[in-house]
Amino acid sequence: MKKIGIIICDRYRSCAGGKCFRSLRAREGGFARYRDQEVELVGFTSCGGCPGGNIENAPEEMLKNGAEVIHLATGLVVGYPPCPYLDYFEDFIPQKFGVEVVIGTHPIPQKYHWVHERLGTWSEMRNRNDLTELLADDATRRAYD
Repeated sequence: MKKIGIIICDRYRSCAGGKCFRSLRAREGGFARYRDQEVELVGFTSCGGCPGGNIENAPEEMLKNGAEVIHLATGLVVGYPPCPYLDYFEDFIPQKFGVEVVIGTHPIPQKYHWVHERLGTWSEMRNRNDLTELLADDATRRAYD
């Protein structure tokens, strides 16, 4: 069983996690990598707000609960603008805590895809290859609107 933690953008701190939990059950988006595995969610929190103060402590708590992977939620990718600290978090968490980091949780909703594609946002992101499963297909993106 793969144990995971999720860190969301603080802009969405009141989010109930519906899209993340739905995609975890369906093994879509960032969770497609677990298609043939059982998973357990062992932590869910926000980054703590810019510049991500909770990133210094939250992974440690998740590790105490057995986390093997920490997903940085899709909201960090699709926000306006996308999180300016995303690359730093992706480097910092494994360095400090020795745990794998995955960019994204649920597939990117179509309404965000259209805007960011027009803006060219993701072509500038270092993790463009990480967006493959998040971008999914048109029907899946529409289902997450």
